[in-house]
Amino acid sequence: MTESIFTYGAPALKFGDGAADELGYDLAQLGARRALVITDPGVAATGLPQRIADQMAQYGVEAVVYDGVHVEPTDASMQAAVDWARANGPWDAFVAVGGGSSIDTAKAVDLLLTNPGELLDYVNAPVGGGRAPAHPLHPLVAVPTTTGTGSESTTVCVLDVLAQRVKSGISHARLRPTLAVVDPLLTVSQPAGVTAAAGMDILCHALESYTARPYAAGPRKQPEQRVPYCGANPISDMWSERALALLAGSFRRAVQHGDDLTARREMAMAATFAGLGFGNAGVHVPHANAYPIAGQVRDFHPADYPGDEPLVPHGMAVALTAPEAFRFTFPASPERHLRAAELLAPGADVPDEPAGRLPAVLVALMRDIGLPDGVGAVGFGAGDVDDLVAGALKQQRLLATAPRDVTADDLATIFTKSMSLY
Repeated sequence: MTESIFTYGAPALKFGDGAADELGYDLAQLGARRALVITDPGVAATGLPQRIADQMAQYGVEAVVYDGVHVEPTDASMQAAVDWARANGPWDAFVAVGGGSSIDTAKAVDLLLTNPGELLDYVNAPVGGGRAPAHPLHPLVAVPTTTGTGSESTTVCVLDVLAQRVKSGISHARLRPTLAVVDPLLTVSQPAGVTAAAGMDILCHALESYTARPYAAGPRKQPEQRVPYCGANPISDMWSERALALLAGSFRRAVQHGDDLTARREMAMAATFAGLGFGNAGVHVPHANAYPIAGQVRDFHPADYPGDEPLVPHGMAVALTAPEAFRFTFPASPERHLRAAELLAPGADVPDEPAGRLPAVLVALMRDIGLPDGVGAVGFGAGDVDDLVAGALKQQRLLATAPRDVTADDLATIFTKSMSLY
């Protein structure tokens, strides 16, 4: 029998200007009495996490701030957060304030303070053990300050595994935050470079889930075999299409005019919608390729990101092979690729080759918002293709969602053609 069932899950959601001001009430409603606020040094420096912690007291919630999150977290940085939380607990709730790095670190802390084992036990195979949590996690409230990762909606925690020089993740329904609090006013301070990179993550979430292998394309699963990423389905399609339409009108404005509150609100909504879509349908080739790009970076550091260590931000890494990845997936569903291109760039010139329409729209957008010109522009060359392919092939959980079977040769072609895009 072929599959006839799809699944859908989402956190409770509070969206709008000033939503973060109600966190104390929200935590109290969840029964919290001692909460750990998890953030990174840059967000902590704004004073926002401490203000959030302080306002919880009026509702009987004691809150403490941990500000040691590493931007683009590693297994080492997540373990450091887990160790700190264990030493300073107990906690009955967690609040993540920041970008995907803070939210994903909070997921890892929550997981390892409520379940036995080590971090790598839970990382997806073949990088880690692929273990499922045996026990429920404590309530987690996610408060994004960037518009991009969608981690506030998803069951996924992403990290760099340093010893293997690869980015991987942990995926299980119990990692999904209990409540997502999306306050667009918190995103106004995002610099242009962060807005651009994180925004490309929104865009690829929507595009990849929209073009993912349909949920009914495979054999019927048993109940215990069902995973959060079930393939493109009618509900995820709706969220993805709406996210793409919002991005068409707001993405360039948010990068070029960061004080445009309408653009910021629309980007926050697009990030939320895309997260609700891909958190159920899944992502595929661009995200699989992004993990080795980020994990194997040598000396590139982007503008507007803190620190001086080598870094390719996640959304940027995803974007760099996206045009060629969607050229590759086009034959699986030409109508969806063309529909996505029209949503992103209504009335744009149509190239002679239909498969080139969505790539052309993406390249034009990436140039306009200042992203690097392909994989070569972040420090890779032809001699790195084999290692990049090997890293992408480790992301079988993602590649299984691609609408076409993906071979090593296919990935090598995509990486090679992505060395320069403009």
